[in-house]
Amino acid sequence: MASCLARVDKREDAVRAWAYIDADLAMAAARACDRETRRGPLHGIPIGVKDIVDTSDMPTTYGSPIYNGNQPAADAACVALAREAGAVIMGKTVSTEFATRHPGKTRNPHNAAHTPGGSSSGSAAAVADHMVPAAFGTQTTGSVIRPSAYCGIVGYKPTFGKINRTGVKPLSDTMDTVGLHARSVPDIALILSVISGQSFPDLKVVAEEMRPWRIGICRTPYWDRADAATHALLDQVADRLGRAGSKVREVVLPEPFPDAFHAQDVINEFDTWRALAFERTRHPEKLSTTLSERLARAGRRSAAEYTAAHNLATKCRGLADEMYSEWDVLVVPAAPGEAPNGLGSTGDPIFNQLWTLLHGPAVTIPAGHGPSGLPLGIQLVGPRGHDLRVLACANWAADFLAC
Repeated sequence: MASCLARVDKREDAVRAWAYIDADLAMAAARACDRETRRGPLHGIPIGVKDIVDTSDMPTTYGSPIYNGNQPAADAACVALAREAGAVIMGKTVSTEFATRHPGKTRNPHNAAHTPGGSSSGSAAAVADHMVPAAFGTQTTGSVIRPSAYCGIVGYKPTFGKINRTGVKPLSDTMDTVGLHARSVPDIALILSVISGQSFPDLKVVAEEMRPWRIGICRTPYWDRADAATHALLDQVADRLGRAGSKVREVVLPEPFPDAFHAQDVINEFDTWRALAFERTRHPEKLSTTLSERLARAGRRSAAEYTAAHNLATKCRGLADEMYSEWDVLVVPAAPGEAPNGLGSTGDPIFNQLWTLLHGPAVTIPAGHGPSGLPLGIQLVGPRGHDLRVLACANWAADFLAC
């Protein structure tokens, strides 16, 4: 804890990852762990918590001035479970406004002129800058995977519902997912085993049992939105993983998968307009222009559109289950490229939307660097409920893609 707090003291002015941090409180909790009998596998481990996730001893503002000074009465389920296993909640990391797309104050730790991504901006940046070894994030579209890729760390969005989201500010009941940021895949698996209640075997043993991996390289229907560096990266990754002994082939998503990207937008906007009813009706003057404009558009979404989008999502999930009978995982871009220059946007989530909609697990691992020297990640996705498989493959692949 002392080393983490020293790093925060040195770097927070530049990175701005924290919405709230109390060094005395954090150190007192760490000292209490020193005095106690070991409570569990996370005993004494500092963890950051995204500022849309409730904490009973720290304010939770959801990234909005509407909730300045808001103090929840209880911890979110994921926080309470982490504490039960001995974790020390170090502080609250910056979220974009209600985990939507209006940026917060956080900078990319590799270059402060670039975005860290969003909406789990502070969690990704704090982990990448070695301020904390792991942090909770959330994803409704691309809010764990994209910032992790931009900041050069491991990000994990589990199968929908795998981590209990009680105590997390909702946007979409059918897509909101609690995820994790860390600097290695085994760290993700360790925390997940505590939070999900699922025992995880050694990832290397699982990878050995699964070999040779059947890996599909999927460029998606929006390949033209990826930059030249990402085009080259996916080719390099396919070559490296093939030479490492996996069976690698190209996968083209058939109809109606291309339409599912739009369906994710429809569901997200329809749900968000309702989830933020209090904020938009009682405090519209405290909403950003970015969010106000998004809500205005969302309010025009019809129930018929929403039903059609859900029907398409259900169909695509069934087709995906069939598709994964041929592949252990798919490798897809994590983002269109490296973190964009500027702080007015958190980047394009186009390469995350479909996989969130499909409810399966997704992991991003660092795999290269872009033209500005910033990190590039790849994303491994798999079938619903097969998180162990995807984590094991990501851990195996990381050895061959280390950059």
